Amino acid sequence: MSGVVNHIGKNVKLGENVRMWHFTYIGDGAEIGDNTKIGSLVHIDYGVKVGRDCKIEGNAYIPPLTVIGDGVFVGPGAIFTNDPFPMSPKMVGVTVEDGAVICAGAVLKAGVTVGERSVVGMGSVVTKDVPPDVVVYGNPARVRYSIERRKREGEKGRKEEKKKRGKKKSEKKRAHPHNKN
Repeated sequence: MSGVVNHIGKNVKLGENVRMWHFTYIGDGAEIGDNTKIGSLVHIDYGVKVGRDCKIEGNAYIPPLTVIGDGVFVGPGAIFTNDPFPMSPKMVGVTVEDGAVICAGAVLKAGVTVGERSVVGMGSVVTKDVPPDVVVYGNPARVRYSIERRKREGEKGRKEEKKKRGKKKSEKKRAHPHNKN
């Protein structure tokens, strides 16, 4: 086989410096922003809008009505859906706002919005909207912490955690039968 095999549908708008790897499918009327990278075996269906400076890793599935903002990362094998229930007569897209990260293997339910700068952890099943600036993971995905709170706690929080771990180790040490105390 010679050359790269991709399918780019009719009326697709590709921004400047868009890079695609082998076996990429881009459906009719899709829009891909400047400097976006699309990995192998990615399926971007008709009418999808992808912002600029995004990176979509291999084997991701992005169905019709999906809107992805600028600077978004979509990990390998991420699956977006657009059927609220099987064989629904009405499709509903997923919206991913600017700067969000969708990690490998995440599944996003039709109609959810992932807020700006949020992170969806690996293998998560997102069934509800994700607020901006949070980290969610699990099945179903739940907010685990706020990125802003984590920044505020910063070094203070890490030092306290380290102290707690140190205390637990010293308690275990004293409890050992060979230790005198």
